[in-house]
Amino acid sequence: MSQRKKLAILVGGGPAPGINSVIGAATIRAALSGIEVIGIRDGFQWIMEGNIDHVTPLDIETVSRIHFAGGSYIGTSRANPTKNAQHLENAVTSLLRLNVTRLITIGGDDTAYSAMRLEEKSAGRIQVVHVPKTIDNDLELPPEIYTFGYQTARHVGVEIVKNIMVDAKTTSRWYFIISMGRKAGHLALGIGKAAGATLTLVPEEFPGSTRLKTVVDTLVGAIIKRRSYGRMDGVAVIAEGVVEDLHDEDLADLGPVERDEHGHIRIAEVDIGNILKRAVQKRLVELGIKSTIVSKNIGYELRCADPIPMDMEYTRDLGYAATKFLLEGGNSALISMQGPKFVPIPFKDLIDPITGRTRARLLDVESTHYAIARRFMIRLRRDDFADPHEIAKFAATAGMTLDAFTAEFGYLVAHERPPITFVPAISLPAKAAEPVARPSAVTERKVHTKAEK
Repeated sequence: MSQRKKLAILVGGGPAPGINSVIGAATIRAALSGIEVIGIRDGFQWIMEGNIDHVTPLDIETVSRIHFAGGSYIGTSRANPTKNAQHLENAVTSLLRLNVTRLITIGGDDTAYSAMRLEEKSAGRIQVVHVPKTIDNDLELPPEIYTFGYQTARHVGVEIVKNIMVDAKTTSRWYFIISMGRKAGHLALGIGKAAGATLTLVPEEFPGSTRLKTVVDTLVGAIIKRRSYGRMDGVAVIAEGVVEDLHDEDLADLGPVERDEHGHIRIAEVDIGNILKRAVQKRLVELGIKSTIVSKNIGYELRCADPIPMDMEYTRDLGYAATKFLLEGGNSALISMQGPKFVPIPFKDLIDPITGRTRARLLDVESTHYAIARRFMIRLRRDDFADPHEIAKFAATAGMTLDAFTAEFGYLVAHERPPITFVPAISLPAKAAEPVARPSAVTERKVHTKAEK
């Protein structure tokens, strides 16, 4: 006689605030329909080895209050069953041995891809849906839809940076704050822009095979510019993914670079904060500038924070929708709430036809959102180099001639985006047309300089 069929929940990838809210809501919705629920512990780690002993029964009593807590009630891991055909086979077989007919996976882009492949391998035996989770906010959702965990991580990150900014000013130090964001800079920019950090560096502004010198000079230029205004302190928020696309020669200089199961650089093993700190300090010494720099990684303080109410509400909706969708026959889809509406996104729509992998949502550096963030940053700009009075200040701070400073740092603005414009040009009849006073590049810079101070 066949045993009672079950719904299983599995979490993959790094932690994010709100995981437990999804688990709780999904379990409660299933239990109210008489469906037995189990938690697959530690992601795919055990079931892809054919081990079915690591499961946790879930019911209303055990999950009714877990939505307040960070972390994952059933653990997580980065184990990847798609790297080995036997592991994928084992994962499907293990779930069938546990009498699982429905599976909810919770995770980022790699877990979404694993969920898609597992559903294909099950050949209709297991319905699979995926709930997008990542504080990096880099899953391919509509631009206005955040991945869960991002808002809490940004909130906690801003509180940390706010305190560090006070310390920086009090002690006349610079801080390099390394934020999570392997592929995309959403979290770094969200923290830096909200906190009013001196500048923020994201992977998207350094496309292709970027040289470490470019990143270093960007930071050195910001330090020089700020010192020329009489401020010895500053805070730079830097997405960890800036190191991901460094030139091969620069990566080689970092020593052996370990990679994870998905082929990504183990950024946790690359101390990007101290690497940048040492390189920037060396560059400043060459210029005769003394500056105290402290590097700090704030990644792990954010991942397991208790979710803020926004993420708690959002993830309870996602958990409920995931189970409801499965119970009504839904399958092979990513679960999303778009505004007040539930919208399932088919797995096939998440795949990049060129790479065959799930697409990542990158920060749009052409957007107004990013352009405004750049205007508030203190860093070398194209209009700085158009004003000899400004360059004279920077060159004097660096102990260089105007021409030498321009030759040394001018390349940083070669690919700077044009200024943002909100009022389009309007064609008027000749007799009605009057000169419209528009701020020159120098005027804009002067307004910006006042704000910077």
